[in-house]
Amino acid sequence: MTFSLKKIGPGLLFAGAAIGVSHLVQSTRAGADFGFGLIWALLLVHIFKYPFFQFGPRYALATGESLLDGYKKLGKGVLITYFFLTFATMFTIQTAVTIVTAGLATSLFGDFISTEMWTVVILSICFFILIIGKYSFLDKLMKFIIITLTLSTIVAVYFAFQKSTEPIAITQIFPNAMEFGFLIAFMGWMPAPLDISIWHSLWALEKQKDTASFGIKSSLFDFNVGYGATIVLGLGFLALGALVMFQSGENFSGKAGSFANQLIAMYTKNLGEWSYVIIGIAAFTTMFSTTLTTLDASPRAMTKTTELIFGKRLKISYFYWILVLISGTILIFFFLKSEMGLLIQIATILSFLTAPFYAIINYRLISSNHTPKDWRPSLIMHVLSWLGILFLIGFSIWYLTTL
Repeated sequence: MTFSLKKIGPGLLFAGAAIGVSHLVQSTRAGADFGFGLIWALLLVHIFKYPFFQFGPRYALATGESLLDGYKKLGKGVLITYFFLTFATMFTIQTAVTIVTAGLATSLFGDFISTEMWTVVILSICFFILIIGKYSFLDKLMKFIIITLTLSTIVAVYFAFQKSTEPIAITQIFPNAMEFGFLIAFMGWMPAPLDISIWHSLWALEKQKDTASFGIKSSLFDFNVGYGATIVLGLGFLALGALVMFQSGENFSGKAGSFANQLIAMYTKNLGEWSYVIIGIAAFTTMFSTTLTTLDASPRAMTKTTELIFGKRLKISYFYWILVLISGTILIFFFLKSEMGLLIQIATILSFLTAPFYAIINYRLISSNHTPKDWRPSLIMHVLSWLGILFLIGFSIWYLTTL
């Protein structure tokens, strides 16, 4: 298959949604607190989550319908469970990513307006991009954002390695009982919550409307490009944390603006003032892309879910859900803006604890008669799926029994 940038899209939207708090905050903190000691966790969770993410675009283009349509075929109860899980978590997730974005905006562009107002401005910009530009504009914009993000991160990592004078220790570490909560939070959003597989199936169908030649093989290649980017950038941010912050004695603030200032200041202090722009661009594009894609995806998914549950199609439903999500995000932000660290931890842990549900349902659907036989999982993917489900359930039970 010849490479064409036009055939790349949903995979980069996936990357844009994934590369956010999990990378900028959690990967950097993993490097700062444990050096290179949690590379094993980053790679392992990518391996074991891989099939369940991949089943999203695979099912969508093999059947011409989203995972949500498939969930309904497995039973309306599955779809209703998804609705309540999403409604319970989407406001926290959107607030967590928007808080960090607003903090970075305050740090980079100035505090001439408050962090609260930056939140409103950022959400308003994202709202107009989605309402006016729709999917096709989001597709084009994300290509620019991910390329910018990747290049700026690679440059920052290169200079961090060049400047580092300490020997690099790659001994792997398993956190103790006191640190286990962070490990679960780290893996919860690494590379992303599993429900993004549903978003990806919806994006893949939208891409096919714009590009008729976007078929199953194109979608799997596109997905692998996006997934590969999440691994590379996850390792990149972990390396930056390890090279710049490890054993520095610094503690991250729980406030968005203070956290952003600390993050950028520590990089520029260790790499030089010249790196301010590069680190700033990498950090802000990371979080803006996540804010934008999550603001599109949750309303898109909830629109489809309500249509399938009630059997009615409303033209304003997507618009309505975006407004609901923005309103809820702003309310939570104003009440909990000083608890950024806690909010992120709650959101990431909830995502990890709900991951087994999405893993089992996606696997059941892709292995069932609802999926054309030629596009059901291979033996390797079956085995990887079983191992992934055991991994997610095992760590969830372990976490719940150690609370």
